[in-house]
Amino acid sequence: MSALGDLHRAIAAAPPGPGTLAAFDLDGTLIAGYSASVVYRDRLRRFDISLEELLRTTGAAIDTQFRGADVDGLMQIAVQALAGRQDDELREWGQRLFVQEIAGMIYAEARGLLAAHRRAGHTVVMATSATPYQAQYVAADLEITDVLCSEPEVVDGMLTGALATPPLWGPEKAKALAAYAEARGADLADAFAYSNGAEDVPMLESVGRPVALNPDRGLTRVARERGWSRVTLSKPQRGATPLSTARTAAAIGALMTTAAVGASAGLLTRNRQMAANLVGTFGPDVALTICGITLRITGRENAWSERPAVFMFNHQSSLDMLVIGSVIRRDVTGVAKKEASHDPRFVPVGALLDVAYIDRSDTTKAKAALAPAVDKLLSGISIAIAPEGTRSPTPRLGRFKKGGFHLAIQAGVPIVPIVIHDAGELMWRNSLVAHPGTVHVEVLPPVSTEGWTVENLDEHVGEVRAMFEACLHAGHR
Repeated sequence: MSALGDLHRAIAAAPPGPGTLAAFDLDGTLIAGYSASVVYRDRLRRFDISLEELLRTTGAAIDTQFRGADVDGLMQIAVQALAGRQDDELREWGQRLFVQEIAGMIYAEARGLLAAHRRAGHTVVMATSATPYQAQYVAADLEITDVLCSEPEVVDGMLTGALATPPLWGPEKAKALAAYAEARGADLADAFAYSNGAEDVPMLESVGRPVALNPDRGLTRVARERGWSRVTLSKPQRGATPLSTARTAAAIGALMTTAAVGASAGLLTRNRQMAANLVGTFGPDVALTICGITLRITGRENAWSERPAVFMFNHQSSLDMLVIGSVIRRDVTGVAKKEASHDPRFVPVGALLDVAYIDRSDTTKAKAALAPAVDKLLSGISIAIAPEGTRSPTPRLGRFKKGGFHLAIQAGVPIVPIVIHDAGELMWRNSLVAHPGTVHVEVLPPVSTEGWTVENLDEHVGEVRAMFEACLHAGHR
């Protein structure tokens, strides 16, 4: 079987430029599993499927799986069930399902393949039998601009229950890709096509560089007979195994023990900062070790070269807190909204770390609201903050908020970007369980905020965000 490294070398050796196409199937190829299953599970949970539709769908699925029928029957039933729904409503629904479930199904190594094609200047396109409601948010997250998919008919913003195009399944997908290539003046003899299923043999046959990616049994057989590249990617770790659950529980226990020891030391010495430093120095390392997680840190010296500072990190997982703690270690705290100071679940942590509480209720007094955090910086305590404001469902960056930048300007301290790779693969956004593995971290050189003003802040925010983007696109080194 061809190694993933061999495939990367084949991409680099292919003709560069937009004339070389790279067509990716969606279900089973870019994501581990099927987006239609996510859709149906959600509809079942909401009692949005009638008994008649359920029986018809089951029958069509059996015909497709065991009798070799194409997907037309299933697609027709699915689209008919959406007749009368608003297109905007369904796009919002698709976005919700992406954030809640489908984002966690994306193969991490598929992002590397896409990045390799982009470095070569190739034109990347998604070709799938799914509807736009299933495909468009995956495509957007993976920065795939062009999507060939099964389009429902929409009239005056409402679905009619019919398809505007034939389902892109089997030969129809191959035809759609051929038409796309012709429109762009691209030669399919130079093109790559990726799929996991035997139904896409026509598309794979139509290109010069077919790749069986995560192939099922039928496609594995065909690919072996024809000498096509075969690559299987590592599946995303989303479920909780007994071992990972036990290790995570032990790590939390160890972290709480460290916090208790630190708090006791703080009480004895009447020095809260010493207590926080004790926890920060030992707690994250102990917890990560118990979980079986190794940190590979590039630029560690940048975390110490200029302090105090505003440390900014991309945020995808609860694991990020341990990673940041292990990198910064001491003389650091965070920022929380004022309401958290009354939350009994947060009060002990806030007290130990001496968190800066800010009042976000009055945006007209935003500068005054940041005063507690500015005071921390002026006293020599650094601030760690996620500029996205919340966890992202995938490694792709969200919009940066300006609060941390205003802090740095007001206190006259630098910003230190910390780029975290792979944490979301070891601990999914909505998961409480961490899996063993390696997290790669890049600590970038401090960014001076001297001369920054409110008037030119947008430009500087964009510059810092671009640093994160560049590192994330390049992957860990």
